[in-house]
Amino acid sequence: MRIVFFGTPDLAVPTLAAVAAEHEVSAVVCQPDKPQGRSKKLVSPPVKAWADEHDIEVMQPTRLNDGNFEAWLKAQEPDVCVVAAYGRLLKEPLLTIPPYGYLNVHPSLLPKYRGPSPIASAILNGDTEAGVSIMRLVLEMDAGDVMLQERSPIDPNETTQELTDQLAVLGASMMVEAIRQVEAGTATYTPQDPALVTHCKMTNKEDGAIQWTRSAQHIHNQVRGTQPWPVAHCHYNGQVCRIHESRVIDEASTEKPGTVTQVLKNSVYVATGAGQLEILRFQAPGKKAMDIGSYLRGQGLQVGERFEEIPHAG
Repeated sequence: MRIVFFGTPDLAVPTLAAVAAEHEVSAVVCQPDKPQGRSKKLVSPPVKAWADEHDIEVMQPTRLNDGNFEAWLKAQEPDVCVVAAYGRLLKEPLLTIPPYGYLNVHPSLLPKYRGPSPIASAILNGDTEAGVSIMRLVLEMDAGDVMLQERSPIDPNETTQELTDQLAVLGASMMVEAIRQVEAGTATYTPQDPALVTHCKMTNKEDGAIQWTRSAQHIHNQVRGTQPWPVAHCHYNGQVCRIHESRVIDEASTEKPGTVTQVLKNSVYVATGAGQLEILRFQAPGKKAMDIGSYLRGQGLQVGERFEEIPHAG
């Protein structure tokens, strides 16, 4: 099969690699290079970097619907287009160009978590399973008929980054199977149940703002769900600190939420609205992230000290 691949971030690379190993990927379409860091140096998306290494043509259109991109895509003569976290909506007449349409890999159990951040949403909401859906691409976001779907358990301490890596590998193998079925003429599609549709929003910085009056489980999910960005954060001595790793302690505390209740060799307990949060990896204001034991040996925390919510946190 001749394929044009649409994708941008790390999540999409395993699917691109798997598809290219089995089929002719004539070109890759991804988002434009973006400035990063203080120098604002332009950095290529991971998908572009992979394509360049494998001598595959790369297209990075700033406009999709001015006619020029449509003409380019028609000239590629794709049998099918594969989409994995491209990051932009594709509209008519682009959707009608490949005779077998577009196959999209979406890291959720559709119709649950339509939208841009299904993996983080699953962890932030405390879900115990996630999954991947292969669906037809249609005009409405993530609303196409589902061709394949597989479930994957979520470990209680798994982060967004870890689950992303896991689902990227799963999605890659599923996409190869989906293309095989399309090529063989055996593909079947199931419409999504409108009654079960849920949506997720783009993760933002506010999602990492800790409210210590919430339960330890809720805050732990927040710590996991905001890795690698924006990272769970609060105030310590009037400055922003970040918690990179934690664990739930079911033992209750009578202390005010946010109060340090125990300081051990390699962990710190903090009171919450229900239970306690054990801090295992910590980033002090202006410092690098480190395991809490290393921080305690250099700086120390005292029982009775308090972590505060950042004013106006949601």
